[in-house]
Amino acid sequence: MSGMVVVTGASGFVGRALCAHLAATGRPHRGVVRTLPAGAPQGTPLLAVGDLAAAPEERLAAALQGAVAVVHLAGRAHVLDESQDEAGAACRAANVVATERLATAAVRAGVERFVFASTVKVYGEATLPGQRWRAGDPPAPRDAYARSKADAERALIAACEGSATTPVVLRMPLVYGPGARANFLALLDAVARRALLPLASIENRRNLCYVGNLVHAISALLDGAEAAAGVWLVADGEAVSTPELVRRLAAALGVAPRLLPVPVALLQAAGRFSGRSGQIARLCGSLEVDASPLARRVGPLPYTLDQGLAATVNWWRARHAI
Repeated sequence: MSGMVVVTGASGFVGRALCAHLAATGRPHRGVVRTLPAGAPQGTPLLAVGDLAAAPEERLAAALQGAVAVVHLAGRAHVLDESQDEAGAACRAANVVATERLATAAVRAGVERFVFASTVKVYGEATLPGQRWRAGDPPAPRDAYARSKADAERALIAACEGSATTPVVLRMPLVYGPGARANFLALLDAVARRALLPLASIENRRNLCYVGNLVHAISALLDGAEAAAGVWLVADGEAVSTPELVRRLAAALGVAPRLLPVPVALLQAAGRFSGRSGQIARLCGSLEVDASPLARRVGPLPYTLDQGLAATVNWWRARHAI
């Protein structure tokens, strides 16, 4: 499949990586952003459209002009210190309304494929030991963000029904890589400064997704001769425990990991006391997915977990001039 690809959220973490790949491979593409950033992705023409949930239809039409595919990365994740009502309303506008309006505009524009970046959180917060989520498992979202992503998926599929636009949903776990932020960056910073981490007693299994693997999967789904309609899970080929992830990060950094054995029950109690139950649950719980159908469709993803961590650490070193 050739032709113009429109990427929403082009100035974000994943958007920058995808646009850099499209530019490097000579693929015509256009980045759609809310406002023009100070440092635009090199080789990517950007179009500022404002809020996708409220932008005039003619502005959406202009953004999609000439496009054969859309990769919809823009959206809103969970924000701390919000009430449930505030989070629900904000996520619905940014994730559901914006996706529905963009999908409707894409159908009108005759776009052939619409790739939507969703999340494995539509299935819930954790998997049972030894079990993995599969694409066909029923959704069971637990928070406003996950519910909005599940609703956005349904809105996309409904908007494309009966049209020539094929909806493709990618559900992914935590994405890391150069430019990573939030919890993964905080963990990397902690390992780098050799902080004592009370995580040695955790016995879990979690899948992550290196941004290079995600970009490869998106590109392969765009380039396939036949559109890969439906839901796909994407993740690195190896799941690791939280303490093993710390050890792998430490190895990439060239430092000794400092892991302290603390009972998981005590960590959970500390989380409840400090108001950080969700963060502790993610550190202690398992989250495994079956991404083998995608591998059969597009081939093995190119990067191992260790390669992804090494690339992330190299970015971190450059960022800190180390």
